[in-house]
Amino acid sequence: MDDARIAEVAAQPGDFGDLVKVRKFVMHVEEVLHEFGPVAETPQFKGYIAAVTHNPYAGRYVEDILPLMDQLKPMGIEMAKKLMAVLGGPDSITAYGKAAVVGENGELEHAALWHEPGGYGMRQLMEKSAAIVPSTKKVGGPGCAIDVPIAHANAAYVRSHFDTVVCSINDAPRANEIVWIQSMSTGPRIYSRSGGLEDGDVVGKDGLR
Repeated sequence: MDDARIAEVAAQPGDFGDLVKVRKFVMHVEEVLHEFGPVAETPQFKGYIAAVTHNPYAGRYVEDILPLMDQLKPMGIEMAKKLMAVLGGPDSITAYGKAAVVGENGELEHAALWHEPGGYGMRQLMEKSAAIVPSTKKVGGPGCAIDVPIAHANAAYVRSHFDTVVCSINDAPRANEIVWIQSMSTGPRIYSRSGGLEDGDVVGKDGLR
């Protein structure tokens, strides 16, 4: 392969740096119309986007793993843009979450590197995103399911938006891979009636209320 072709391959989409090589993106979106009760006046759209990447630290212990966190940041933004576009844009998103699944040759701490890139990848695209981004993580193999949490983006005490979406990818993560996931929704659970702080009463200053 000549030098020009090597450069072309190296610059392919999915290449976010020498530590972040994306095998594929997976997107899942649900339109919730009813749950055996009346049809919702406004359907809830919720879903996730996942990136399946090589784990550069698989099979060995590396003390300083923060370089991977830095290189994940552009991917976090790119993923958020992709899912937001499908869900109607940043202004349509009212709740979010994140998760990661590490293949068996990695360690759970590798998943923790997603906290900043995964969360801020969404938050910096949204006007109202004062609340913490809820998170789950685990070690697992291909087809491993993980519940990706969803919570109100501007006030964590809003009960109506507590939700989840399940991510399972049949061929990921392989032993030397990590699956990075962002979740979003456009509204509350369609039959929310659990009381507490309502979306319309949110102040949005401290991320709680």
